[in-house]
Amino acid sequence: MNNVVLIGRLTRDPELRFLPVNGTPVSNFSLAIDKQISKEKRQEMESKGQPTADFINIVVWGKQAEHCANYLAKGRLAAVQGRLQSRSYEAKDGTRRYVTEVVAERVQFLEWGADNGNRGSDYNSNDSDFPDIEGFHPVDDDDIPF
Repeated sequence: MNNVVLIGRLTRDPELRFLPVNGTPVSNFSLAIDKQISKEKRQEMESKGQPTADFINIVVWGKQAEHCANYLAKGRLAAVQGRLQSRSYEAKDGTRRYVTEVVAERVQFLEWGADNGNRGSDYNSNDSDFPDIEGFHPVDDDDIPF
């Protein structure tokens, strides 16, 4: 069984390329996944300059790759479901390089809008780009009882 589910923030904008043979879109980006550690351990690691997150490379193919490149950006929260893949290649200097990455089968955008620090900010504004639909109105997060 090879199934990976990750939730994290993009460390850079997705890079979109097209295969020269058939024009298939492929997008690459990486996610920062917080390590599940105690507050004390996190502070200790930060004081020593050690990372408190894992950085995982993601590869997305097809139409979904185009969507990722168009709608995701550095700092945005995303969920990825896919499979782990290991491969190797020969670098220009002749050395053998090994890569482990997640090949995404599904990517969900967990944050939208231009403001990365304010989740759902576009949904709460009255001048939203979303059309008015009869019977539906934007919800103010402060009105939600949980």
